[in-house]
Amino acid sequence: MTTDSLQPRRTLGALDIFALTVGIVVGAGIFRTPALVAGVSSDETAMILAWVAGGVLSIVGALCYAEMAAAWPHMGGDYHFIGRAFGQRIAFLYAWARLAVIQTGSLALLSFIVGDYLQILLPLGPAGSAIWAALAVVAVSAINWLGVRWGTQAQRWLTLAEVLGLVAIIVAGLAVAPAGAAPPATVDGGGAFGLVMVFVLLSYGGWSEAVYVSAEMKDPPRRIAAILCAALGLVTILYVLVNLALLNALGLAGMAGSDAVAAELMRRALGDGGAAVISGAIAVAALTSANATAITGGRTACALGRRFGALRWLGRWDGARDTPGNALVAQGAIALLLVALGGLARDGFRVAVEYTAPVFWLFLLLGGLSLFVLRRREPDAVRPFRVPLYPVLPAIFCATTAYLLWSSLAYTGWGALAGVAVLAAGAALLLVLKPEEERFE
Repeated sequence: MTTDSLQPRRTLGALDIFALTVGIVVGAGIFRTPALVAGVSSDETAMILAWVAGGVLSIVGALCYAEMAAAWPHMGGDYHFIGRAFGQRIAFLYAWARLAVIQTGSLALLSFIVGDYLQILLPLGPAGSAIWAALAVVAVSAINWLGVRWGTQAQRWLTLAEVLGLVAIIVAGLAVAPAGAAPPATVDGGGAFGLVMVFVLLSYGGWSEAVYVSAEMKDPPRRIAAILCAALGLVTILYVLVNLALLNALGLAGMAGSDAVAAELMRRALGDGGAAVISGAIAVAALTSANATAITGGRTACALGRRFGALRWLGRWDGARDTPGNALVAQGAIALLLVALGGLARDGFRVAVEYTAPVFWLFLLLGGLSLFVLRRREPDAVRPFRVPLYPVLPAIFCATTAYLLWSSLAYTGWGALAGVAVLAAGAALLLVLKPEEERFE
């Protein structure tokens, strides 16, 4: 049965949430950013400490979101939190941004990574990368349209394959003969560590997506904090070990001078066949994140459709398959459009990153600020979990996010302007769309 009044059932266990979080965080970024981080790190110790700090800061943010998800579990995730804190209009802009920019842009850029590496293994001609990217969008959208069980089972196996790929890199990197000593990288001391953290935190991005399935958790709401922390703890360990393996095999200067550090490591360990192995691993990592992105993105669009009558078709929940079928179709269609536009650009991946980043960091900042507003506005609400060391930890999270927002605007190109323009179009829609309910309950 498909209606706009059915609610999600509690069908997801702790392992499903854990796999979703790990899968969406450990994307292809860890295969790209170590070289960038090494290039602006003063020495090996500073580089490793940056990866540890990135994990700690991500856990701080996860604790903030866990408090709100435990108090108000909802398929709208931080769309719901922002709405309670800042009202319908800001919440609409966020849901619009997720549907038109954030989730669909992320789905497109992840699919471009899949396409780039599958094109190496199975070339399909000049437009091969875009064709593979489009097929990836269709595949993850179709899997999740078939039902939540299909999507979460695929997520479990993809996450396992993704983690095993990182373990293979760690073992290979630590097993090869250490790289010879090299002079330390030369960096500009003023703000260099801040630039390092921009790259590092981009690799940890995505942990906030788990709150979109909080209404479908079988476990008590307070457990989401432990699940998120455990998932990010594992990611931090993997990231640190990967960078230690890369340092052992390539050295800091070797990492900084390579455009494909993981491929270079595997080539040293396994010969030319290593390049094919790592290409497959990167494609799996990106596909894992794309699947998790599709799962969570469809739920925001569904929540949006239930607030605005003109968009009610988006809010229909398929009770037979436990999935927001219409929202997934709409999300996939927009992502395909972005893939087509990106295919016309010289570097579709870079354009997709620029298109997504500023809007993403803006609303993640608002999500953090929502915690302060809701603590003050709803002091008597039942909170099964509370952020420790409040308000210090939330303030650290908000300050970090504000810095990344500024950085994403300062260092991106026309793609960022396109993302902001689409957000402005959402503001124009508010002139004609009226919510059916004024308050979030």
